[in-house]
Amino acid sequence: MYIHGRMECIVNLKVKAQKWGNSLGMRIPKIIAEELNLTDGTTLELEVDGEKLIVYQPKKNKFKLQDLLSSVTPKNIHNETETDDSVGEEVW
Repeated sequence: MYIHGRMECIVNLKVKAQKWGNSLGMRIPKIIAEELNLTDGTTLELEVDGEKLIVYQPKKNKFKLQDLLSSVTPKNIHNETETDDSVGEEVW
């Protein structure tokens, strides 16, 4: 396993694949998890390149409201949708 991140060097570790239900899993050593800010529940992506398994964190998309709204046009905007009767003191 080769770990790239903020570390100064490439770390070469050996870990064992272990049965986990019908799948296989591997443990990421604490020092590597901390260095890469991996926590329980972190989403990781797997990629196979020949005989190599590449594990990485997908980049997070940061959306800006103005950018999202700029793609709204009269052709792709939908009409209002009636969902249900009023349940409080809403005024329509």
